[in-house]
Amino acid sequence: MRRRQITPQCHGGAGHFRADLRRPRHRRLHVHRDLGAVAQHVLLLAVAVALLVPFYWMIISALKDTSQVFARPLQWWPTPARWDNFTRALSYPGFPFLRFLWNSFFYAGAVSFGTVLSSAAVGYGFACLRFRGRELLFGVTVSTMLIPAIVLFIPSFVLFKSLGLLGTYAPLIGPAFLGNAFFIFLLRQFFRGLPRELADAARIDGAGEFRLFWQIMLPQVRAPLIVAAILSFVWTWHEFFGPLIYLMDRHQYPLSLGLFAFRGQHTTEWGLMMAAATLATLPLIAVFCLTQRYIVSGITLTGIKG
Repeated sequence: MRRRQITPQCHGGAGHFRADLRRPRHRRLHVHRDLGAVAQHVLLLAVAVALLVPFYWMIISALKDTSQVFARPLQWWPTPARWDNFTRALSYPGFPFLRFLWNSFFYAGAVSFGTVLSSAAVGYGFACLRFRGRELLFGVTVSTMLIPAIVLFIPSFVLFKSLGLLGTYAPLIGPAFLGNAFFIFLLRQFFRGLPRELADAARIDGAGEFRLFWQIMLPQVRAPLIVAAILSFVWTWHEFFGPLIYLMDRHQYPLSLGLFAFRGQHTTEWGLMMAAATLATLPLIAVFCLTQRYIVSGITLTGIKG
C-alpha cells in the first residue's frame, strides 16, 4: 500500500518536473518568433523608406528653385517653398500639360480596355472550351512572353508604315485588342477555378457560348479583370518608347513623352519639371487608392484558384 501511495506521488512529481522543463523551451520559441516578427517588420520598413525617398525627393524638389535642388549639403525641406511651381508648370508656354494629361488618359484607357476584353475572351477559350491542340496553342501563347519587345519592333514598324498608320494612335492601341500573353495566362487560371456546374447549368438552359461568357462567366472574374485593367493602365501610362517612335505631332504626346520634351527645352527649370512629374503621378496614386481592395482580392484569388 505504501508503494501504491508513493508511486502516484513520484509520477506526479516527474510530470511536474517535465512540465517545468518544457516551459523554458516554449518561452524560447515565443521569444524567437517575436524576434523574427520584429526583424521582418524592420526589414519591410527599411525597404519602404528606401522606395519612398526618391518620391519624397521629387515632391520637395517641386517646391524648390534650381539652386536649392543642387545645394550642398542637401536640403530636405525647401525654404521657402515655391508652391507657384505647380501653377507655372500647368501654364508654361509650349507645355500644354492638360493636353498631355488627356492624351495619357485616352491612350492608357484604350489600351486597358482592349487588353482586358481580348485577354478575357482568349483566357476563357483556353480554360472552358475544348478543342484539339488547346494545350499546345496555350503553350505557344505563353512562350511569346520570352520574346523581347525590341525584337518585334522593326517588323511592327514596317507593317504599320505600309498601312499608313504612322503618326496616329492606331499602332499603340490596336495591338492591345489582340490580347496580352501575361493577362491571358492570369485570367485563364481564374476561369479554370470556377465551378464547371455553373457553365453546364447555363448550357442546359439554352445559353450559347457568347452569352455564357459575357453574362455568366465574365462577372465571376471581376476582381482579376480589375487587376488586369489597373496593371495595363499603369504600364501604358509610363510607356515612352512606343509614343516616341509612332507619334509625330507634339499635341498627340502623352505625359511621359511630354515631360521629356519639356526637359529637352528647359534643362535648367528643374523645379518646374519636378512639379510636372509630381502632377503626372497623382492620377496613378488616385487609381491605386480607389482600387486597392480589388487589386489585393484579385491577386489573392488568382493565386488560390486552379
